[in-house]
Amino acid sequence: MPPPNSRNRLIFGVLRLSEQLVLKDAGSKMTIRLETRELARRLLIYESEAGNSSEPRASPTLRVYEKLQRSLGAFAGVAGFYSLASRALTLARSEDPGFSEARVTEDGTLQGLGEIEHQIDFDNGARGEPPSEAGIILIARLLGLLQIFLGETLTASLLRVTWPGAALFSA
Repeated sequence: MPPPNSRNRLIFGVLRLSEQLVLKDAGSKMTIRLETRELARRLLIYESEAGNSSEPRASPTLRVYEKLQRSLGAFAGVAGFYSLASRALTLARSEDPGFSEARVTEDGTLQGLGEIEHQIDFDNGARGEPPSEAGIILIARLLGLLQIFLGETLTASLLRVTWPGAALFSA
């Protein structure tokens, strides 16, 4: 067993807390703060605008998810991100049954979006459309868990490093 370090303690702490949340039904009734929903919406809009090129790209929702996966994966490891992403997806299912077939693989990849993928794909912003509600729900759930487990200050720092040019927070 490797010697305990802050990264291992964080991963195991997240896994333990996530397991406790899964066991409690009250966790599925957790509401998303308006500030967190707004932050998710801003991230999706930023990615929509950044993705307006002639080459086909993934939807802003998937791009935000993948950037969070890389950033948090570097910080907390694959297991830490998997735990948070799995819980976020479970919470998103309670709001949108379109996520019922989706799953997070062991490496943190989001798969099996099925019908919900069509909704998420349309949040590309190319026609000036707002982000999809499904995309906002998923990203807001992930951000909300980050805020719970890492704290708002560390989460904000992580987002600033991941999206250095984005005006995500009020002055």
